[in-house]
Amino acid sequence: MLIGYARVSTQSQNLDRQIAALNTAGCTKIFSEKASGKSVHNRPELEKALSALPSGGTLVIAEWDRATRSMLDGIAIMTRVHRMDAAVKVLDRPYLDLTTPIGKGILALLSALAEDERHRIVNRAAEGRRIAKAQGRSLGRRRLLTPEQQTEALNALAAGESARAIARRYRVHHNTITRLKSQA
Repeated sequence: MLIGYARVSTQSQNLDRQIAALNTAGCTKIFSEKASGKSVHNRPELEKALSALPSGGTLVIAEWDRATRSMLDGIAIMTRVHRMDAAVKVLDRPYLDLTTPIGKGILALLSALAEDERHRIVNRAAEGRRIAKAQGRSLGRRRLLTPEQQTEALNALAAGESARAIARRYRVHHNTITRLKSQA
C-alpha cells in the first residue's frame, strides 16, 4: 500500500502539484496539510500518514523537504517507518532507493541539507530585520492607534473607563487596549 504525504507552508500556497505527483505514483491514500516548516511537531496529517502506514507499505513523499526541515526529524521519520517494516519513497529524488542502507544514508544527508537551508533562511531574515531596523524602518504590523490615541486611551483607562468601551470608540479589539495598558 502506498500512503502519500504533501505539505506547503502557508494557506496561500497550492498543494495541487504535489498531490498530482502522489496520485501519479499510485498512492491509495494521500494526507496533505498547510503548515509551517519551522516546527516539526505540529504536523497532524504527517502523523496520520505514518499511523495509516501498514507493515510492508510505503510512505510516498512528493518532496523530502516538505516532510522535514531537520536532519534529526528526517532520521526519526525514517526510523519510525523502518520499525513498522515499511519503506519511504521520495518522488523528487527518484534515483534514491530508500529501502537500502545507502539510500537511507543519502536521505539523512538530504535532511541535513534541508536543515542547513532552514538555518540560512532564518539568518537571512534576521539580517534583513537588522538592516531595516538600522535604517530606522518600522518592523511588524502597523500600529492600530496613533501615539495620541494611545495616550487618550491610557488616560481613559486611568479615569476608570473600561477597555471594551475604549476599544469600541477606536474600533479596535479590547485586547489592543489591554495590551496598551500592560505595556505602559
